[in-house]
Amino acid sequence: MSLAASGRVDSLLKATAIAAFAAGVASLAVGAWIPVKAWAAQLLIDAAWRREQTLSQIAVPWPWADTRPVAKLTVGEGRAAITLVVLEGSSGRNLAFGPVHDAASVAPGALGNSVIEGHRDTHFKILRTAKPGDRVTVELLNGSRSVFVVTDVRIVDSRRTRIVLDADAARLTLVTCYPFDAINPGGPLRWLVTAER
Repeated sequence: MSLAASGRVDSLLKATAIAAFAAGVASLAVGAWIPVKAWAAQLLIDAAWRREQTLSQIAVPWPWADTRPVAKLTVGEGRAAITLVVLEGSSGRNLAFGPVHDAASVAPGALGNSVIEGHRDTHFKILRTAKPGDRVTVELLNGSRSVFVVTDVRIVDSRRTRIVLDADAARLTLVTCYPFDAINPGGPLRWLVTAER
């Protein structure tokens, strides 16, 4: 092989290696975007929560937000507990930033069924291990707290099952998509965690 041909092969190998490296970095960035956005949003939402509690006035997490924090949800106990700030309104846009309270349901802790929804691959991935007997705590902006105990965990088909909003006691229903490790999102199955106060 001539020196010129050898130089072209070396250049081609270097270009291929650089392209493969760039593709890998781009793939990592795309894959990390949603979890990083979810994590960063919770920091901003938590700051808005603290402003609302301290100043007793409506605080939005970012200037263009059309939602606000309404509750803090703690799933589990001790070191394994995860605390998330819940947003008002169950739009898809709000759901991208954190768990959301379905406005058709009662406020958490009130008489009736309060429904909180979250994404299976970010905020509500913690529900994967939920089981009867687990504790869930909800804190409202006024400082009141309600402790719930998980009574049921089940998979339902959203095309055939509706969540009942009427209840004789304070109930909390946490909803996320199922299966947790689905490659294609948006199927009809839901993971429902029901807890009673």
